[in-house]
Amino acid sequence: MTEEILEPDLPIIDPHHHLWDLRALVGMFPEPHHPFIAAIAPHAHYTFDQLHAHMTSGHNIVATVFMECGAFYNAAYGDALKVVGEVEYVNGVAAQSASGLYGPARYCAAIVGHADLSRGAAAGEVLDALAAASPRFRGIRHAAAWDKDASVLGAPFHHPEGLYRDATFREGFAELGKRGLTFDAWLLEPQLPDVIDLARAFPDQPICLDHVGTPVGLGSYKGTLHERFDEWRRNIRELAKCENVVVKLGGLAMAFCALPEDGPCAGHSSEHLAALWRPYIETCIEAFGPTRAMFESNYPVDYWGADYAVLWNAFKRLARSASAEEKAALFAGTAARFYEIEDVLA
Repeated sequence: MTEEILEPDLPIIDPHHHLWDLRALVGMFPEPHHPFIAAIAPHAHYTFDQLHAHMTSGHNIVATVFMECGAFYNAAYGDALKVVGEVEYVNGVAAQSASGLYGPARYCAAIVGHADLSRGAAAGEVLDALAAASPRFRGIRHAAAWDKDASVLGAPFHHPEGLYRDATFREGFAELGKRGLTFDAWLLEPQLPDVIDLARAFPDQPICLDHVGTPVGLGSYKGTLHERFDEWRRNIRELAKCENVVVKLGGLAMAFCALPEDGPCAGHSSEHLAALWRPYIETCIEAFGPTRAMFESNYPVDYWGADYAVLWNAFKRLARSASAEEKAALFAGTAARFYEIEDVLA
């Protein structure tokens, strides 16, 4: 769907996108195997050219933040350190962008990698190697998405139950604070108490909740979004009491959420998407405030339900009543501060 770009001059930092080559992974599964596979299949190869095409689709994207996705690992470094390969690769993309040959936007101005925190204190050496791989490295994400219904996530995306409460994981988690690094948390809506407990246990550790906590509309949760909304909202309000936590406003076009149910990229308008997402986005902004919330694309995963340009139009519709100062925070300022890239707004 093609739409006129709303507020085309509004500066945007896209704080959550991926770069990958998942053609081998997608080839392992028939497309109908799981909606997530169907969603990423059109963009199984998503590297600089595809990123650049989306970032120049009409909105004023001034910078982006790369989010780990298990891509471009370097097996030659060994099992624990292979994750460094992803940061090395993305740092090259960032350097390509910083050359200015592709326009003024700074792609991957901040890089969020991965380290296995369940290794306990030994994760510290991996964090140090990641930091040495790029001056743009800011922190890690260690996802914890789990559900007793394995069909919700599918085998490649299923993590151990109760990971954020595990003592050895928390020993590794403590290594982040020693180095001043950020943490991105991804888990599913029924698991929100786990990240609340983690945030309370480490009140000085900056944590970002990805994808508004990922409401679930697949598998055994199909058709239950409405009845589970009050519990999601209660947990979001409780998490927002933790001043060390910020929230990403997006990810709702993922297949997991079923908002919309049909995809990939079914051609929904920004008006329709804004209406679907409004209860979640407005609840998060009310709970966290604009200075602790940031809109995100989660591309190319959110291609399931939204074209890149349409997605940002939907966010702009959702922020229509916000003041200029509030919009500046929601679309760029919060991300710039959390990931320490304020210079891109200078």
